[in-house]
Amino acid sequence: MALPRERLQGVCRIGVCGQMHGVVFWKGGHGCKWAGQRFEPEEVSHLVTWQDGRCTGSFLSSLPPPRSHLSVATGFGCATIYWYLRNSPDFLKRYDAAGTIQDYVVTMLCGLEQPRMSVQNAASWGYFNTTPKGWNIDILGESHFPVRLLPTVVDPGDLAGETSCEWHAIPKGTKVGAALGDCQCSVYSCVPESTDAVLNIGTSAQLTILAPVGFHPGESPDPHSPVTHFPYFDNRYLAVAASLNGGNVLATFADMLAEWIAELGLEVPRSVLYPRMIQAALARADTALSVCPTVFGERHRPEQRGSVTHIAASDLSLGHVTRALCHGVVQNLHSMMPSQRLGEAGAKRILASGSALSRNEVLRQEVERTYPFPVVYGKDLDAAAGAALVMLHRK
Repeated sequence: MALPRERLQGVCRIGVCGQMHGVVFWKGGHGCKWAGQRFEPEEVSHLVTWQDGRCTGSFLSSLPPPRSHLSVATGFGCATIYWYLRNSPDFLKRYDAAGTIQDYVVTMLCGLEQPRMSVQNAASWGYFNTTPKGWNIDILGESHFPVRLLPTVVDPGDLAGETSCEWHAIPKGTKVGAALGDCQCSVYSCVPESTDAVLNIGTSAQLTILAPVGFHPGESPDPHSPVTHFPYFDNRYLAVAASLNGGNVLATFADMLAEWIAELGLEVPRSVLYPRMIQAALARADTALSVCPTVFGERHRPEQRGSVTHIAASDLSLGHVTRALCHGVVQNLHSMMPSQRLGEAGAKRILASGSALSRNEVLRQEVERTYPFPVVYGKDLDAAAGAALVMLHRK
């Protein structure tokens, strides 16, 4: 639903956020053309997202080690640029600007020649040291990386510029903040106390808590650590356990059931299957069946796959399997960020949200059984609202 025009005309600042890690390329000064009050892409590449899988483990191991506490994984901006450099160098010659998709939007809104990227997005690209807040130019340059594509980096909450044209009734000259990370803005949207842990289970799953004041990560990555420290605001960090396996695992299971049923000559849509799965699992308070749900691997263990153990004839009903699957999703996240670690970080409660949690009472039960903290629902995380709040609170 469109916002009322009179409200849009009163906008004084714009906050933008989006998925980190990905990269899009464009020709500086020719990234878009304005048609009325909207812009349309012009000399722009396809978006390569964090889900891109072309950078294999062997490829990543061939890259120079970064001087950063953050590892480089497939789908990260710098890893993707390295892949093009080695496999399709002519592709890179067509462009002289790059950023995350949200950086592209901000750059087009402001009519900038080159993007101004926040520390949050820069860190998600790899080869960025968050302590001096700079790219690993020496390391990248020695390996012939096209450093000309690296954006200028600013602090989260800093301005990127002003709108160069009227945009959907928002006046020309409206201040626009440098684009931010969706994870950080989601956490900011609920403005938690430092004793609040934030859990989100949607397509994937994340558990986050604010690192202590004064915390600074090292300068070398631990690729096997399941917890990553992302830059937040005011020079603080978020400790994040980001699992690639969340609601997508249950969706995959529902799709598998639908395919099996179709092969039997019947048809049941997933919209019908999913609530039946949950209903069946609610009738099973527990099960001996054990499901490791990591069918999508994990960033710290990309080779890991799912498995089912303790299979008994008595535990093969739809209720048993769905209960075990939900238990496995939560236990996998708990293995990455255990209760003890949350307690040591000062956690007093968990603020929980996400589409998978809101739709699935079984998942909620498993969260409450696993973590010995009060779990508060209904405080929805909204990255867009968080980005707006950052600009509203900007000094």
